[in-house]
Amino acid sequence: MGVLSETWFADGYIDFEQKKYTLLAYLQEINRYFNENKLYPQLADVIFHYNNLVAFRENKQHLQQHFPKRLTALNMEKLQLLFEQMIADDELMLELESIIHYALKKMDHTIKEGTEIYEFVEDSINIAPVGLIPLDTQEGYLFLSDGRHRDTLVYEYRLTIFERHDEKYRGIHTHYIDAYRKDLVHSAEHIKTILIRQRKKLPNPAVYHIDTKLAFPLDETLLPVAKRCLVKYIAKNAA
Repeated sequence: MGVLSETWFADGYIDFEQKKYTLLAYLQEINRYFNENKLYPQLADVIFHYNNLVAFRENKQHLQQHFPKRLTALNMEKLQLLFEQMIADDELMLELESIIHYALKKMDHTIKEGTEIYEFVEDSINIAPVGLIPLDTQEGYLFLSDGRHRDTLVYEYRLTIFERHDEKYRGIHTHYIDAYRKDLVHSAEHIKTILIRQRKKLPNPAVYHIDTKLAFPLDETLLPVAKRCLVKYIAKNAA
């Protein structure tokens, strides 16, 4: 995947045309993946860079607080110095603002394209509990199948909650367990019974079957979207 540094817009010589071509080469690579219905990590990466630019433009007095945490101390120092230069150099400020304005517009278009693919995948997905669901749904199993693979993929999942900027976010971690051939014998209920018998650490697990009749790249699209859908499904049904 084409790579932009976290501070690409401030690296080296700040020139609109140079930064424009750097950005367009990056977005062209992102769109190549989107054309193959591959969303991750490309969509998350372009959203990260978009948020970086917004934070830089709108929170000049609170850079350390608002900028995404992926930045190193060295990069933060570089951006602080850039602010000082901007204050002292109107021409530099105008050039940088032109770069940011152009980049936000282009990134927004790319993000919308990625979001449309995401929503299309999300709309094709069905989620159903397998058997009775226990009160504790923080961990369990995710069964995943699509219209291309002949197997039902089994993942162990664990929900997490983390805080950022005084807000709580739900996350999910998955671990691949096994694959079972889709046939009359290996129904979702039967696979659940096998897991309970073989894996004693979850004697009464929450189990959800996520399936779609369409075919999408597994690691780049189907699994990431399925995980996010499961988090929303569990949160909605726990409310």
